[in-house]
Amino acid sequence: MPFSPRYLLVLIFLVAFLLAFIQVGILTIAFEKLGLSPQAGLLLLFASLFGSVINLPLFRVRAEPPPEEMMPPLWSGRWRIARPPFQGRTIIAVNLGGCVVPVGVSFYLIHHHPLNPGEVLLAVALISAVSFLVSRPIPGIGIGMPVFVAPLASAALALLLDLEHSAPLAYIAGTLGVLVGADLLRLPLIRRLGTPIAAIGGAGTFDGIFLTGIVAALLA
Repeated sequence: MPFSPRYLLVLIFLVAFLLAFIQVGILTIAFEKLGLSPQAGLLLLFASLFGSVINLPLFRVRAEPPPEEMMPPLWSGRWRIARPPFQGRTIIAVNLGGCVVPVGVSFYLIHHHPLNPGEVLLAVALISAVSFLVSRPIPGIGIGMPVFVAPLASAALALLLDLEHSAPLAYIAGTLGVLVGADLLRLPLIRRLGTPIAAIGGAGTFDGIFLTGIVAALLA
């Protein structure tokens, strides 16, 4: 999916901003709570950031043209990036930074922490339900949802279910829950939104999956 120079500048700004956060220890604390070394945390950070511009196509579906009332004013300023023209089909893809990376990290955490499988499934299911309820279709774009609902809900739920391992549980519930509830369960709506490409996990890594996981782990 092509992206504009403005989008690239935003990514560069985010790198500088997040590196500043690392210097004051905020992200470092979150990574430590997940059991990741500073080097592994930095690798996760850059993989999520630069992977957010890479969509891996899966298949195409026939779709309706975009509605005339394209985007609500609240969202219009966030999505002024170069997009391929809509041609009656929507490409279903997975976003490298917003889906592949956090799913991989989630399975890594499941393998390296003594988490109760039943609690993991319950947490993911509940956050999936919350994400489904608060997410909304955006004509011409895809699916969007408020930024901090999932991380706050994930952190609170993890603290209730497993206080000792709340950070990894919050990350797993937040990332997988949003992917399932806001992306996978909303896929049937994509045909009616008139978007040329719908990327699972591709709503923007730092206002979506990555932020959800890191903030949830930090709060827990």
